Amino acid sequence: MAPSQRRPGFLSPFQIRAFRFQFLADLCTSWGTEMEVIVLGWYILVETDSVGLLTLYGALQYLGTLIAPGMGMASDRLGHRNVLTTMRAVYALMALGLMTLAFAGALHPLYVFLLAAMSGLIRASDTGVRNALSAEILPPDRLMAGVGLSRITSDSARVAGALAGAAVYAAIGMGPACMVFAVFYSAGCLLTFRISLPAARTVNVTRPSPWGELREGVVHVWQTPALLAGMWLAFLVNLTAWPWTLGLLPYVARNVLHVGQAGLGTLAASFAAGSLLGSLIVSLLGRRILPARFMLIFALAWHAMLLVFAHMPTMLGASAMLVATGVAQSMSMVPMAVMLLHIAGPRFRGRVMGVRMLAIYGLPVGLLLSGVFISRLGFSETAILYCAIGLLVTLGIGWHWRAYLWPRDLPANTS
Repeated sequence: MAPSQRRPGFLSPFQIRAFRFQFLADLCTSWGTEMEVIVLGWYILVETDSVGLLTLYGALQYLGTLIAPGMGMASDRLGHRNVLTTMRAVYALMALGLMTLAFAGALHPLYVFLLAAMSGLIRASDTGVRNALSAEILPPDRLMAGVGLSRITSDSARVAGALAGAAVYAAIGMGPACMVFAVFYSAGCLLTFRISLPAARTVNVTRPSPWGELREGVVHVWQTPALLAGMWLAFLVNLTAWPWTLGLLPYVARNVLHVGQAGLGTLAASFAAGSLLGSLIVSLLGRRILPARFMLIFALAWHAMLLVFAHMPTMLGASAMLVATGVAQSMSMVPMAVMLLHIAGPRFRGRVMGVRMLAIYGLPVGLLLSGVFISRLGFSETAILYCAIGLLVTLGIGWHWRAYLWPRDLPANTS
């Protein structure tokens, strides 16, 4: 193969200066987020001893899914970098508010819920806007590797951030822990601001009205079968799969496996390690991946692994299954993101990813329902119900839109 025809390596996105800044910014933000969620989730569970309030705290992190299409429209109009910088400045301010309350001895679960609700209004849009920014920065032949590397920032944060968050909270208390969150968020904001884009990629000011743009983006998704299928699958996995590793791990650690903060950190890190491995595999495979096929096949594997995890009686077995679950999750979600970005094109990227973030609304719904079902049916029974629904509906999505998702030569399988 001639040098000009060689496929870019999985580290090739780092040859682009703007992506190097974005990678570091995403890494700092992800570390702050993962540490905050682990520490505050444990705080809520210990202070209230209620799985219902724990799932409510988790659900508030995604309150902003209802306005995510608007955030996507704003990023198309104002610039993905500008919107992302502003979002991360808000995270830092919220962490400073928590730190102030903690040092003053005035922290209370109610205040945690209020601040979680305020930051949750925008946090749900972070991943979508960062993916749109990656697509703006990177050429198409490096996008799969770039999105995989971007996911590595959040996956590595779930490994190290989960362990560090639990350790920091146990060692130095809530106030210093909140200070650490604020430092990471501030660094992420400053690094995002430093991302420079070519003049040709700056915002086009001659646009229709914001509401017209928003409606145009939603209609585009609704009328494009592959995009619509991806959105339904995204909603499904948020409803039936993500609650077990994003909101319910403190309950699993304390009430099912009977371990403390260190055990919770180990469980979170196990899932994150698997996600990190899956993201590395996706980055290494690059353009050899068929995005639509991968997102369907590994969504099925994801639910199957969760079903086994829910019935593991020991920490070792549960941790091992969480690693496998994390691999399957990344190998479904990263190809999905690339498929959506590829089909959306430069004009609709922000809005399509905003609608994609709207699908995260399934997560707070799934979390809140899981709290009710666990209280009434039991943990194992609820896991069986969720995973069975996930498996059956994934098969239904794949079958209904098979003409747009399965053939190798269609845009949905072009990476």
